[in-house]
Amino acid sequence: MKTKNLVRLLPIIGLGILISCGEKKTDASDSKTSKVKVNTTVAKFQPVDKIATYTATVKADVINQITPAMPGRIEKIYVEIGGKVHKDQLLVQMESSNLKQQNTQLANLEKDYERYSALLKEGGIAQQQVDQVKTQIDVLKTAIRNLQDNTQLKSPINGTVTARNYDNGDVFGQQPILTVQHLNPLKAVINVTESYFTLVKKGMPVDITLDVYGNEVFTGKVTLIYPTIDAATHTFGVEVGINNNHLRVRPGMYARVSLNFGTGESIVIPDATVQRQPGANDKYVFTIENDIAKYHKVELGQHLGENYEILSGLKPGDVVVTAGQTRLIDGTEVEIINQ
Repeated sequence: MKTKNLVRLLPIIGLGILISCGEKKTDASDSKTSKVKVNTTVAKFQPVDKIATYTATVKADVINQITPAMPGRIEKIYVEIGGKVHKDQLLVQMESSNLKQQNTQLANLEKDYERYSALLKEGGIAQQQVDQVKTQIDVLKTAIRNLQDNTQLKSPINGTVTARNYDNGDVFGQQPILTVQHLNPLKAVINVTESYFTLVKKGMPVDITLDVYGNEVFTGKVTLIYPTIDAATHTFGVEVGINNNHLRVRPGMYARVSLNFGTGESIVIPDATVQRQPGANDKYVFTIENDIAKYHKVELGQHLGENYEILSGLKPGDVVVTAGQTRLIDGTEVEIINQ
C-alpha cells in the first residue's frame, strides 16, 4: 500500500522540482535584464561662436515724474501726451493764491525797509529794526522761490510727455501729474550669466532685435556694468544704450540683446540629452561611470541647431546618456548598447 502511494507521489515531486528549477532560471534571467539600456555619447570641446542672447524690456534713459511737493488744485496743464518739451518749459500751473499773498507781503516789507533805511540815516530808528526787516525779506524770498517751484512745474529735461493723469481743476493726489521721458538714447537692462563677467566690457557693441521689427538689427553698446553678482541667480546686471535718433524704438518694446564674445572652445552635447526638472528651472543630464548613472546639473549656453553648449556641469570625456535617460535616477545600473 505504502509502495503504491509513493509511486503516485513521484510524478508530483518531479513536477515540483522542475517548476522550482524553472523559477530559479527565470530569476537569473531577470537579474541580467534589470539594467536599463541606454545610448551614450562622449562630451568633448568644439569651436563655438560665443554669442549670448538675453531678453529685456526697453526703457527710457531718463524718466521724470512731474509732481508738486504739496497737495493743491491744478489750475492748468499746458501739454498733452506725445508732446515734445524742452528743459525749463512750464508744464503745469498749480493754484497760486498763496503765492500771490506772499508776493504782496514781500512788497509791503520792501516798502517798510525803504522807510526804515531813510529813518536810520536821520537817526530816527535803530539799526536793529532795519536788520530785522531785512531778515524777514530774505526769509520770505526763499519761501516764495519754494512756492514758485511748486506752483509753476517745469520740465527738468528735453523729452516727450508719455503720461498725463489729471485734468485742469483736479486736485493733485498720489499719481504724478505728468511723466516726461528722454527717448534718445534708450536703454535695456539685461542679466548676464556669471561666467561672462570678465568678458563684458564697457563700450563693447551689442546687437538688438525687437519683435515689432522682426529680424532687423539695431545697434547699441554696453554703458554700465553692475559691480556685484546676484547670489540667487548667479547673474549680473548690464545696461545697454540704444541709439534712437530716428525714434523708431519706444519704451516698453520687447528686445533681444546679443553680446558677441568671439569664438572659443565649449563642450557641446545633443539637445536630447538635456532633461528639465519638473517644477523648477534646473537642467540636468546623466553620465555613466562604471555602468552606474550619475546625475549632473548643467548650465546651458547657446542652442546650436540640435545641440546645446554646456557652460558648466560637465567635463571633456564624460560619457553622457543620449537615450533611455527618462528611466534613470542617480545610481541606476545601466547597460550601454551602442558600444
